[in-house]
Amino acid sequence: MDKSVGILDPISQEIWDMKYRFKDVGGAIHDQTIEDTWWRVARAVAEAEKPALRETWASSFYEAFSDFRFLPAGRIVAGAGTKRSVTLFNCFVMGTIDDSMLGIFDGLKEAALTLQQGGGIGHDFSTLRPKGAPVKGVGADASGPLSFMDVWDSMCRTIMSAGARRGAMMATMHCHHPDIEAFIAAKRDPLRLRNFNLSVLVSDAFMAAVKADAPWTLTFAGQDYRTISARSLWDQIMQSTYDYAEPGVIFIDRINAQNNLGYCETIHCTNPCGEQPLPSYGACLLGSINLTRFVKYPFEANASIDEAALSKTVGVAIRFLDDVVDVSNYPLEQQAAEARAKRRLGLGMTGLADALAMCGLRYGSSAAAEAANTWAKIIENAAYKMSSKLAAEKGSFPLFNAEAYLKGGHASKLPKAIRQDIASSGLRNGLLTSIAPTGTISLFAGNVSSGIEPIFSVSYERKVRLADNSRMTLRVDDYAARLWWHLKGADTPLPPAFVTADDLTPHEHLVMQAAVQKHIDSSISKTINVPEDCNFESFKDVYSEAYDLGLKGCTTFRPNEVTGSVLSTASVTEDRDVTVMERDPALNGITYKLKWPETDHAIYITMNDIVKDGMRRPFEIFINSKNMEHFAWTVALTRMISAVFRRGGDVSFVVEELKAVFDPRGGQWMEGHYVPSLLAAIGGVIEKHMVEIGFLAPRQKPEFVATPSTKRASCPRCGELALVFQEGCATCLSCGFSKCS
Repeated sequence: MDKSVGILDPISQEIWDMKYRFKDVGGAIHDQTIEDTWWRVARAVAEAEKPALRETWASSFYEAFSDFRFLPAGRIVAGAGTKRSVTLFNCFVMGTIDDSMLGIFDGLKEAALTLQQGGGIGHDFSTLRPKGAPVKGVGADASGPLSFMDVWDSMCRTIMSAGARRGAMMATMHCHHPDIEAFIAAKRDPLRLRNFNLSVLVSDAFMAAVKADAPWTLTFAGQDYRTISARSLWDQIMQSTYDYAEPGVIFIDRINAQNNLGYCETIHCTNPCGEQPLPSYGACLLGSINLTRFVKYPFEANASIDEAALSKTVGVAIRFLDDVVDVSNYPLEQQAAEARAKRRLGLGMTGLADALAMCGLRYGSSAAAEAANTWAKIIENAAYKMSSKLAAEKGSFPLFNAEAYLKGGHASKLPKAIRQDIASSGLRNGLLTSIAPTGTISLFAGNVSSGIEPIFSVSYERKVRLADNSRMTLRVDDYAARLWWHLKGADTPLPPAFVTADDLTPHEHLVMQAAVQKHIDSSISKTINVPEDCNFESFKDVYSEAYDLGLKGCTTFRPNEVTGSVLSTASVTEDRDVTVMERDPALNGITYKLKWPETDHAIYITMNDIVKDGMRRPFEIFINSKNMEHFAWTVALTRMISAVFRRGGDVSFVVEELKAVFDPRGGQWMEGHYVPSLLAAIGGVIEKHMVEIGFLAPRQKPEFVATPSTKRASCPRCGELALVFQEGCATCLSCGFSKCS
């Protein structure tokens, strides 16, 4: 990052231009510089202040943004001041799903409206009766929660196909639900529930039963269904997570016991990445403090955090986020009422690993854990102090009850002086701290390490779009590494404090998460990276240790056949230039007849192939019909698909993308199967052809394709071997794709 005013390095420039720069629907650019973006956001949020003070506070907000010391969540930067009908909140937990057809589809409607405005959602499906339970009044048996999760998943794909940003959803189920075993196994099918993250709500009683090898009864609505071994059920959770990284585990009793607002709410779910346990219609508003900007004398013996500057910036950040509560849109009135009643915030940190390296501390060491604990405590104390000051100025959150608030939960462990301030002045915000995924904003800030994750890779390659729309491949260095080379010389080896995710044991990941969790009143989004050769018993120990360390949840990633493998420790990815295959004068092909029920005229799909390296592979496609209604889009579709085919490689993702398109008007039944759209039907024809020529095995297309020769994961959007698993999410380092946003 170039600290000169208005100048961004190429990576940051691309992120800004692609995600945060304000351009209207006609393409007109409103933010000419990054300063324009910061002032747009600062002034829009300062509208919540008294008129005479708005410009003063806007200036304070701008100052915190300008050196990337405070990073509001991406939705705030992209949406504030644009007058678009979007929410500035990242994620929501939806209302409790009533166990009735009307209640279920009311919930579906609310979820669709929330996703449409750009909010990720969480749903607890524990309230739906298990599969096979009687449905009174209709003489039928219930289809069970998973069948309705499939409906939610289809809805999310439909919202995405309509042009909205990628949807993100969390589904939870309590460990006592009779369908919990089916829930645990749901993602063994790599094409099912692609838009969901899954987590099991694990109770303290269940963990005690696991340790005692006691029986565990599965119940619903007061009725016992069957009794199984608690340890057997735990092993099923562990085996699924070991095999394909889901479901996650949420220690729900601990979350409710430590909740500041436990006196006025009960939590059953989290947002998609798990850092915000929320009640029904709860919303999370996020921002991060960039610790790298507070390190004094980096890489020197006296390197340290500027505690006074850190506390001051935290105070500005809390005021800013509190103002966002008042200026944001909300998809539903229930969400607005919930947010304003409790004014929940989620201020966290990013750049932790870089800041540790700059201070000479090895991530995962006891000294690093102690430093992380201290820095998190500074943020926590400054946040609560400012919230108490805001309460004296503007009033406490409406549901504040001093006695109940300070009696239990996380607030009971705050320093005595802060508790006294809260008792006398009140508190503006029910909760204040959280560690959320920061992949994109951390890259925007000069590629600082994400959240509290370790440095993932010291260097890698990313394809960057230039001003003339051409693209070039640039080497992207970690912020702290780049600073080291700037200060010490480009040829100077990195010091021992520089370690990456693959250098660490699961225990070292856990102790860092536990050190920070002590001063986080919500929760933490973090991935515990586990080596592929870790045996199953050792893997289970990771979750037992997470519980014993007091964590509120645990998410792991172990390289596997379903979700792929993480990036290798190689400094820079190899050159992956693609050469377009040349067309032979004559090609062999097959023409398929497709009769879509809504169309009077058949559609004819011709697939031509080429033989390359002894394999027959698709080379081009033509789509024809007498119905001129389809002419324009079929020509465009054939040209794009043919262009993809001619670039070679694994092009079977075309099938998956087409089959995932849902027509909002509804699909059709064809040959005994429901096909959600005409495009999906075309995808089915392409799949059939690929299978017949031996290019694709039947029904064998994982979501993330691992390339065995390189042991890296392929991004489903750009195809680059740059998909990493951290912060409870899958994120592409090359194109910015995120499974969670």
